[in-house]
Amino acid sequence: MTAADSWFLVVAGYAVLLAWPVSTLALVSFAVRYAASHRRTVVEQSLAHGDGTPEHFWIIVPALNEEVVVGNTVNAALSLGGPGGTLARVLVVDDGSDDRTPEVLAAIDHPRLQVLRRELPEARKGKGEALNAAYRYIAERTAESGVDPAKVVIGIIDGDGQGSRNILLEVSRMMRDPRIGAAQVQVRIRNRNKLLGAVQDLEFGAIVNACQSLRDTIDTVGLGGNGQFTRLSALLALGDAPWSACLVEDLELGLRMHLGGVGIRYTSRASVTQQAVVDLRRLTRQRTRWAQGNLQCARYLRRLFASRQIGVTSLLEMLHYLVSPWLNALVTVALVAGVSVAAAGLAAGHPMPYLQSWQELAYSGEVWFAVTFFPGFVWALVHRYRLRDETLRRLLTAAVAYPIFLLLGLVATYRAIVRQARGQQSWAKTERLAEEPLEPAPSLALAA
Repeated sequence: MTAADSWFLVVAGYAVLLAWPVSTLALVSFAVRYAASHRRTVVEQSLAHGDGTPEHFWIIVPALNEEVVVGNTVNAALSLGGPGGTLARVLVVDDGSDDRTPEVLAAIDHPRLQVLRRELPEARKGKGEALNAAYRYIAERTAESGVDPAKVVIGIIDGDGQGSRNILLEVSRMMRDPRIGAAQVQVRIRNRNKLLGAVQDLEFGAIVNACQSLRDTIDTVGLGGNGQFTRLSALLALGDAPWSACLVEDLELGLRMHLGGVGIRYTSRASVTQQAVVDLRRLTRQRTRWAQGNLQCARYLRRLFASRQIGVTSLLEMLHYLVSPWLNALVTVALVAGVSVAAAGLAAGHPMPYLQSWQELAYSGEVWFAVTFFPGFVWALVHRYRLRDETLRRLLTAAVAYPIFLLLGLVATYRAIVRQARGQQSWAKTERLAEEPLEPAPSLALAA
């Protein structure tokens, strides 16, 4: 290895390490300074294209063995109201539950609650199939009543989800523009009193929010499994089964909508809360499923490149969130291998040209340590600045734990690659934690 090669490796290595904190600062600057003004501009200009304000709302709650949380989720959803006193209908898809979920649902006597029970062998074929069954039911009821599908919005709230009181009002505001076919609200964590919960809320409340706000400005907003709202007309354009068997059916649905020229907006003015996974083993399993689903979505890369609906900037951003997890995994392996080889060379008395002393190796470790911990503390300050509903002490504790959370993500990525290569697709559902019951929603009639 020549001196030039050694210098190139050193520069490339530090460039990779420093790219993360530099990009973090750029994203933070955008999120703090520009997101709110862009949102106001979008909303102010929306009525120039006509009034697409939704008039009917359905909330789908997919439920498979959700006995400990589904009662609260349903009562919270039944309390949601939209513009002009519009009230949401709630459709729970009981996907073959064999716990007390049916009994819990039967105990909720409410005129706006409907339960769609699926039995084996049709049941338990994945969340996507459960959502498709609910979508077809809603489409049939809409057609029977003669309602314009463009005025009907379907929201997805998971079995442990609870929407903020203003969620339908904010979604309506974002979807006044008839070109907007879907909206995603911010996701927050309820049980953030636990360390893993606090780290996950740091992720959703600060980092994901900043990324989605950026995407909102360049029309690449991604849909999440919780808190997504779509026009029925946009779903009808995708056929009989808008959601697929993909392990991240929400991300795939968003990609298909973007390819079809459907606008998707993001708002942090409303939110849906969910439970954090507070067990490391289960959290790794959840993130492995997400990573494998992301890998499955790679099949859309060719269509994204060929699409005339997606501009260059939007394409680059989509490529980033589809490909970067896998690039990060490869780069990490390369960096660890390079450092390991250098350390072995020093121990054997034959140092590598790019790390010629233990002092240089120690300096590289210090840089790595600083780079790894720096973004977490920045996002903790952003969380505190934006939301002001968590103590700085807890946020800083979450920031200290954040690098371990990232390491877990890398492990999940490697596991996902192995699972995908083996053709493994089955998953155990995420377990829920029991919570204090919410007050039942009042039995009000639907607004005319």
